[in-house]
Amino acid sequence: MTTKARLLLVEDTPSILRLYHEVLKKLDVELLDADTCARAFDSLDATIPDVVLLDIELPDASGMEVLRLIRARKLPSAVIVVTSHGSVKLAVEAMREGAYDFMIKPFAPDRLLVTVRNALERRQLQTLAAANEVAREGAFNGLIGAALPMRAVYHVIENAAASRATVFITGESGTGKELCAQAIHQLSPRRGGPFAAVNCGAIPGDLMESEMFGHVKGAFTGAVGNREGAITRARGGTLFLDEICEMDLSLQVKLLRVIQSGEFQKVGGSEVEQADVRYVCATNRDPWREVEAGRFREDLYYRLHVVPCAMPPLRERGDDLLLLARHFLTLYAAEEGKQFTDFADDAVEALRRYPWPGNIRELQNVLRNAVLFNQGTRVTRAMLTRLDAAAAVPHSSTIAMLSPAQNASVDVGRAKVRPLWLIEKEAIEQAVGLCGGNIPRAAALLEINPSTIYRRKAEWEKERLLSAG
Repeated sequence: MTTKARLLLVEDTPSILRLYHEVLKKLDVELLDADTCARAFDSLDATIPDVVLLDIELPDASGMEVLRLIRARKLPSAVIVVTSHGSVKLAVEAMREGAYDFMIKPFAPDRLLVTVRNALERRQLQTLAAANEVAREGAFNGLIGAALPMRAVYHVIENAAASRATVFITGESGTGKELCAQAIHQLSPRRGGPFAAVNCGAIPGDLMESEMFGHVKGAFTGAVGNREGAITRARGGTLFLDEICEMDLSLQVKLLRVIQSGEFQKVGGSEVEQADVRYVCATNRDPWREVEAGRFREDLYYRLHVVPCAMPPLRERGDDLLLLARHFLTLYAAEEGKQFTDFADDAVEALRRYPWPGNIRELQNVLRNAVLFNQGTRVTRAMLTRLDAAAAVPHSSTIAMLSPAQNASVDVGRAKVRPLWLIEKEAIEQAVGLCGGNIPRAAALLEINPSTIYRRKAEWEKERLLSAG
């Protein structure tokens, strides 16, 4: 679906505003109106327009203030200044301040149409140039990658950043969900405000409410002073709630109330404060499965799951793997004072063949270890020792040690110890069977990622074929 271009019309004369609407409806664009500087500021807080048609003479302030705000925030909007004959000097000043073009009243409708169309085409060319830059350089606002799954992520970020809508990021651990949230913040009208992150799975439940809302002195044992919570720290900016599905149900109720009312109170406090934040959430679970399991409130799900954004696992990103690997190799070599510049062919093959269950975070771990403990200019397969350690998971090593006739159990005294890999296999097969072959549903019941089941099934099939051969 193609998103319509947005035009912000800053004009206080109703008859001229009607003319704008009549002429510009031919362009099939979304038109937003503002008749004062204050309302233009509010509109720019809510969205990023592609083009701004800006009257300089406004009732509450000069339109130059709107132009300065756009430039201060580094918004990509093309600004067309509208002025009278007596203010040509001011229009020239606006061009120096970064305006795209200016028009002098009165002007013909065709001139308006041509000028706005040209500004829209310029914005489209800028967007295309940015897309080409991503394809060429493989980078986008702190995210690295040019594969199609990542380009889909970039498209969501670009379109969601300009609005106030809550973005719900999903993906396996280590796929870069927080970097995605930071990119949304940096492209949003709130980029000048703070970015505050809270890991809902890393903070004990009894402290989470204080972490979110803050507390006053004496609110509970150990509260020796007042403390600002994440909502206050993120005021005017973005609050990133990582691992949101780990949040306790009782706190989910309070968060829902804050989102609905825009107000909150510190723990132990009586003063009502405003929650001026934009919410971005993330989880490595299937949020709807968590709702079905009764671990996540359905009403909160619908409040937060407005714009979904799925971060792809590393194994699905093709050549992005080597793009990321070379990026981290350069970074770590510089940090450690090493001479590494690239990978040997056997190392490239090993990196490509490995499934990367820990995604980008695991790749970073493997490469930092290789750089730290080795010397040279090219990383070889022998230097990637962490790949060997990661491959030696319990189920793999047990299968290697036990023949099919032995792998059911091992006697230890009077007790029988069953291999961990076999217990895991039976649990997965039972869950898949109970779910009628629905692997995502079985994964939700087992509280693991569906990719884990797919990977295990592939390994078991490989082992079966080897045994049969």
